[in-house]
Amino acid sequence: MSSDWREQLLPALWLAWMAYWWAAAANAKAVARREGPVSRLAHLLPLAAAAVLLAAPSWPGWLGERWIARRSDLFVLATLMVASGLLFSVWARVLLAGNWSASVTLKHDHQIVRAGPYRWIRHPIYTGLLLAILGSAVARGEWRGAVAFLIAAAALWRKLRLEERWLEESFGSAYADYRASTWALIPFVV
Repeated sequence: MSSDWREQLLPALWLAWMAYWWAAAANAKAVARREGPVSRLAHLLPLAAAAVLLAAPSWPGWLGERWIARRSDLFVLATLMVASGLLFSVWARVLLAGNWSASVTLKHDHQIVRAGPYRWIRHPIYTGLLLAILGSAVARGEWRGAVAFLIAAAALWRKLRLEERWLEESFGSAYADYRASTWALIPFVV
């Protein structure tokens, strides 16, 4: 495997995912309630910091030091993690359809989706993204990847807690029942 090929594959997967994400945003339902700009920045800024940590060509200091050896088999595993995570998030996004939004929102005619990965996981888009970020961190092999993963996990955890509070306020016991029968992010863990 050429290092040029390695350096282009993961960014290509992420760019393809972003192109789909952008195109799919056109089919969202009208918003009934949206989080404020400060709340939105509370998860967007950490996610942007995580993206910069992962995407920068190099990083000074200990963050740029390797914690995983550069090996072809690990790169293949990391690529499978990224591809699987991104595809999982796309599957969830397709099923969420018009209920999706980049910010925490409630839509007009909002529905609790229980099909596909939503049967088991309440936030499968975040699950897929975290798997893809973890795969990117493994592929990068430097401490900054591990830090980026932790930052992204904290930001998405904060966002999902806000979403869950709003959904429980809106749907009451129906959401509480759904919550009791599913995991937030990782089956059998959380």
